[in-house]
Amino acid sequence: MESVLLLNASFEPMRIISWKKAVCMFFSGKVEVIEEYDAQIRSVSVIIAAPSVVRLLEYVQIGKKLPALTRANILARDRFRCQYCDKQLNAQTATIDHIIPRSLDGKSTWKNLVCCCSRCNRQKGCLSLKKVNMKLLKKPIKPNWLPIVNVRFKNNVPTTWIAFLKAFTRR
Repeated sequence: MESVLLLNASFEPMRIISWKKAVCMFFSGKVEVIEEYDAQIRSVSVIIAAPSVVRLLEYVQIGKKLPALTRANILARDRFRCQYCDKQLNAQTATIDHIIPRSLDGKSTWKNLVCCCSRCNRQKGCLSLKKVNMKLLKKPIKPNWLPIVNVRFKNNVPTTWIAFLKAFTRR
């Protein structure tokens, strides 16, 4: 009962919010409850069903926003794979490598940063790719889209969310 799916007024999934935020938005008149969990939220004077899916009452224009240069977005762009050996990584084991090292005036840009395993990062060190005879699997790009990160739940996605997410998932 911790997470609530927030939909735009057009029923497009926007984000996942806490049940507390959803309840505050409901009582502020900003959202309507579309689906509910079986659990209840109780206060001294009110008992309500816990929201599972809420929809904004006013449409929020989502502009085309360029992604920020962050560790999370680089890992998402590279799909958590080492760009030298293709090893599958996770957020804890992945490192970020400067293709042109900072010691050689390499900048922190989309085209100079890649996801890398610690073994390859140590092997490359502060040298150029030519000096250590390493190659990139693919050339890094500056995305004009927001990288999509899969949301994983310890159990499963709440069943009340499935209908709203199916139309917006990639296959």
